[in-house]
Parts: sequence; structure tokens; C-alpha cells
Amino acid sequence: MQTNLPTAKVGVATKKRNAELKKRIIQHKYMYLMLLPCILFFIIFSYIPMGGLLLAFKEYQFNKGILFSPWVGLRYFKTFFASYESGKLIANTLIISSMKLFLGLPFPIILALIFNEVKSKRFRGVTQSIAYLPHFLSWFIVVGVIQRVLAPDTGLLNEVIKAFGGGGDTFFLMEQSYFYPIMFGSHIWKTIGWDSIIYLAAIAGINPELYEAGRIDGASKWREIWNITLPGIRPTIMILFILSLGSILSAGYDQLYLLRTPGNMDLSEILDTYVISVGLQSGQYGYATAVGMLQGVIGLMLVIAANRIARRLSETSVW
Repeated sequence: MQTNLPTAKVGVATKKRNAELKKRIIQHKYMYLMLLPCILFFIIFSYIPMGGLLLAFKEYQFNKGILFSPWVGLRYFKTFFASYESGKLIANTLIISSMKLFLGLPFPIILALIFNEVKSKRFRGVTQSIAYLPHFLSWFIVVGVIQRVLAPDTGLLNEVIKAFGGGGDTFFLMEQSYFYPIMFGSHIWKTIGWDSIIYLAAIAGINPELYEAGRIDGASKWREIWNITLPGIRPTIMILFILSLGSILSAGYDQLYLLRTPGNMDLSEILDTYVISVGLQSGQYGYATAVGMLQGVIGLMLVIAANRIARRLSETSVW
């Protein structure tokens, strides 16, 4: 009677790994218990809802439900790309997302560098708290403030214009020429402080001996930032940039929905607002799901491509 030795060895190795894994889980059981709510959150709110993507390929009927509604194949995708609105929606989304991603990238980095150079702990703590505060305000509040400040005749900005001899009756939110500055400025104001936290943490992880060596060599503060700090946080910048590409076709529903007016509709109408409009307001659930699925699939493809490029050009990648 012959014994399959390779198979037996594999079985023993598998049992050994399982035993070690069980031992580690028991040893760090409290850490896993702390991780459990996070895992449940993603299962409930990220993975289970993915079953609804079936709607993108079905003609939803209330009496039959998602599983038993008739299949329509790729009809909704073809309908979207054949629509005269698709080109404008994609262009608006890409422009706004690119502004937030590429133009907005340096701002939290610069703020983190500034905070890092502030020596007074009390002053830094106060300014950081002020910078973080807008993150905790909803877009409803932020846009409400913007509307009051930019209101025609009675708004703060128009009052200042009148004080300097101007008309003071400009309706900024109705003018297309002012839409991008208002959108981008409000986005930076709300996110810059919170986004700088990760870069501050990355700066804190840089070896202090590098700065000491730089000062011994006579490096100025700008040289330290350029040759030590920025290279030290480059991996963090790359990883955050790659992950941000996943939302390139999601320009921010809350902000754009509240900022849009009949005057700037040609610029503010994006895929996110379109999905809500045709899905919830018009009841075209399958069509809206198909458009939303396109956003996710294209974002995933961009993240994978950017990660591969980053891995080839440098040692930094998400996986």
C-alpha cells in the first residue's frame, strides 16, 4: 500500500497554518472584536447592495421584484450612450472631478507643510481645529452660507461691491462664468483641513535624523521641505491619488445638486445628479442603475491601470 507523501505534506502544512491562524485570532481577539463593526459596515452598506446591480440588466417590475423581473441585456447602456445628454453629462463630470482631483491635490499638502512648520502648539491646535471644522458641516449648511454671501443686492459680496461704487446686483450663482470658481473654492474650503490630516501623519513618520543631517549640511528650510519632506510623503501622495481616481466619474452629488441653478445647469448637471433625477424622480430604476454602474466600473478600471503604472515606475502601489 503506497502513501501519497506530497499530498500528506500539504495536508499537514495546511493544518499547521490553520492552527497558527486560530492561535493568532485567540491571542488578538479584542483587536478582531474592534475590527468587527468595520467589517459589518462594509458588508451591509457596500457588498449586500451590490446585488441591486442586477437592475442594470432587467426591466424592473414591482410585482415581480428584482430577481424575477425580465432581462433586457445591455439595453439601458445603449440607451444612455445614444442619448444626446450623455456627452454633456460625462464632460461636465470629468471637468469637475479633474478640477477637484488634480487642481485640489496640492492644497492639503501645502496646509500640512505649513502646520508642520508652526512651532507654537497652542496656535497650531487652534488653527487645525478651525481648518477641520468645515468637514463636519453638511453641504446643505455650506451652500446655504454661500447663497447668503453671494445673494444679489443683499449678499455680503454685493454689499462690498456697492461700497466701492459697483452695482452690487450680480446674481453670482446664476452666472456660468462664476460657477467653477464657486464650486472649486467651496470644495477646497470644506475638505482642505480634513485631507491634510493624512499628510501630517506621513510627515510625522519621517526620520528626524534626516532633518538633522540636512541642517548640518547647511540646508535651508525650503531645501528641507523639497529634498526631505516631500520625498518622504511621496508614497502617501501616490496611494491617495490612485484611490481618488476611483471616483473620477463621481463629482460630488450633494454639492452640485445644491449649487445648481437654471443659469448654471449646463455646467452643473453631472452623472450623479442625473442618476438621482431619472432613478428616484422618474422611476427608471434599471436605467439609473446602469448609469451608476458605469461610474463604478470605469473608476475601478482607472484605479487598476494607475496602480500598475505606479508599480512599474516606482515602488509605491496600493497592491
